[in-house]
Amino acid sequence: MTMHYGGDYNPEQWPEAVWYDDVRLMREAGVTMVSLGIFAWSRIQPAEGVFDWEWLDTVIDLLHEGGIAVDLATATASPPPWATTAYPQMLPQDENGATYWPGSRQQFAPSSPEYRRLAAELVTALAERYAKHPAVVMWHVNNEYGCHLNYDYSDNAAVAFRAWLAAKYETIDALNDAWGTDFWSQRYTSFEQIVPPRKAPYSRNPAGELDFKRFTSDTLLELFLMEKRIIRAAGATQPVTTNFMGAFPPADYWRWAREMDVITDDNYPDPNDPESFRASAFARDLMRSLKPETPWILMEQATNALNWRPTNAPKAPGQMAALSMQAIARGADGIMFFQWRQSRAGSEKFHSAMLPQAGTRTRTWREVVDFGAELAALPELPVGARDAHVAIVLDWQNWWALENPDHPAVLDYLALVQRWYAAIHRQHVQVDIVQPTSDLTGYGVVIAPQLYLLTSDAAANLIAFAESGGHLLVTAFSDIVDENDAFRDGGYLTQLGRTLGIWLEDFGALVVPGGDGPGQSAAPFDLVGTTVTGTLLAEEIHLDGAAALGRFVGGRLDGRPAFTVNPVGAGRAYYLATIPDDEGCAAVAAAIFAAADIHPVAFGLPDTVEAIRRGDAVTLINHGTHTVTLPDGATLEPFGYVMLRDGE
Repeated sequence: MTMHYGGDYNPEQWPEAVWYDDVRLMREAGVTMVSLGIFAWSRIQPAEGVFDWEWLDTVIDLLHEGGIAVDLATATASPPPWATTAYPQMLPQDENGATYWPGSRQQFAPSSPEYRRLAAELVTALAERYAKHPAVVMWHVNNEYGCHLNYDYSDNAAVAFRAWLAAKYETIDALNDAWGTDFWSQRYTSFEQIVPPRKAPYSRNPAGELDFKRFTSDTLLELFLMEKRIIRAAGATQPVTTNFMGAFPPADYWRWAREMDVITDDNYPDPNDPESFRASAFARDLMRSLKPETPWILMEQATNALNWRPTNAPKAPGQMAALSMQAIARGADGIMFFQWRQSRAGSEKFHSAMLPQAGTRTRTWREVVDFGAELAALPELPVGARDAHVAIVLDWQNWWALENPDHPAVLDYLALVQRWYAAIHRQHVQVDIVQPTSDLTGYGVVIAPQLYLLTSDAAANLIAFAESGGHLLVTAFSDIVDENDAFRDGGYLTQLGRTLGIWLEDFGALVVPGGDGPGQSAAPFDLVGTTVTGTLLAEEIHLDGAAALGRFVGGRLDGRPAFTVNPVGAGRAYYLATIPDDEGCAAVAAAIFAAADIHPVAFGLPDTVEAIRRGDAVTLINHGTHTVTLPDGATLEPFGYVMLRDGE
């Protein structure tokens, strides 16, 4: 096992004399790899057709001599001023037609032919020069695709979107049928009439919005694949990756993961939020789940404070190491940071680094050095094991459809998925994140929150899981539309209704919790002798073979079914006709876990201590601010952790 340790290295920001000191200090800190050149396009290529290799040769050779490997970036994330001056048509635009100008980063239209040509020329030159360099162990394509420019609505995007649509639908009549364009006189007679979903007087076509999001994800992926092909054509055999950003809406990471040699992720939990470690745990489980047979890398995190929140709190002593161990326990074989040396100028100069502006007398530096030594002493850890018996469904296509307006209630899909995750995390039950079409063999429980858009393949897969002995939980506002965001014939739950043993009449929108408007804002229901609070929706469902495990208490649906179960094949299918609050999710999950014989990774732990299994290794981490006593009498200090092997 190779456990990478290091961070983004930006030597172009410093004079050459500093580079030698950097390598010396990297060795002291236990650094094994750095990501090099991510934003160095203007330094590598000062003019079109002109390349300056001397400084980069020197840096790579220095790192290699110091025993430090290089994750070499293609530098295409931020075009230099000469490029956008010469080719202003490569600049992106927002939905109002306003141009995003140079002076920041990601100032390029992903579908721009000029950008693609210039990026290809740069990557070709880089790959041909460094493909065989012994220091280069990985290639880092671009950086955080779509992070600051989620969507481009420029004329470049319009041309590319039309071509994408023509390839998908082949005929304009097929598109009209899929988009339902007879509504509001939107029928097209040519693909040339279609524009991206720019500013409009009112709601835009939901199927068009959905396809534009698919197009955007595909277009960004095209850029990655273009660069990867160039790297491979130059003879490079090293893994090729780009850094993800947790559950990031504009890019369908399930689709992207198939093209990644190794998954890498950037993650920045907020030290001001005592619950942020659960969100970071969710991101780590997602990264592991995207490519479970291959260890992933935590490519970016902060050693201490950030610079881009309204208040940028420092990490507590030990918190950096605790969050790093959280990633390792969830399958990471690399812990990296943004960045190695804190910048002295620019927008991110207040962002912490491995080597702080305040120098080597700092707590941050001591923690960096200590953790580097700890990583070097880690034992071999297993790879690719499926240690979870519970899965939560996260589907990007559904996410995009739920983002469209004009629904019975506004639903924040990611927040609702993470609500279920957090409720289960507090019970110390390990979770995988899956697609609705994933292989679900081996799971005891699958929870599918708000699968509003459900394809026929996905529905068949979920049904097969239940019939083969699994416990499937489907929640409110699921199986409503097809892949074009259109109703199917026959009402709602047209695919899952028979398996669930119910039929759905109405969605029963509730007032948002804490809202000022009149009306019912909560829908309590009974469950195993207690009362659980439902929010946002209280659906009117009818039993059609299922049994009611819980019924609404009070309100307009008093006595009507709220939580049901239906035996199907060798398993059970549950339906929840509302969206529980945090405590409600925990109660529902616990009831299903009891029925499915699901057990926590470890028993008797407070909910600030997480327990993660990686093969035969179980890691316990105390994310709380107080010392806790474990069931065996041992103690964990705040942000302390211990890794135990089975039998210990």
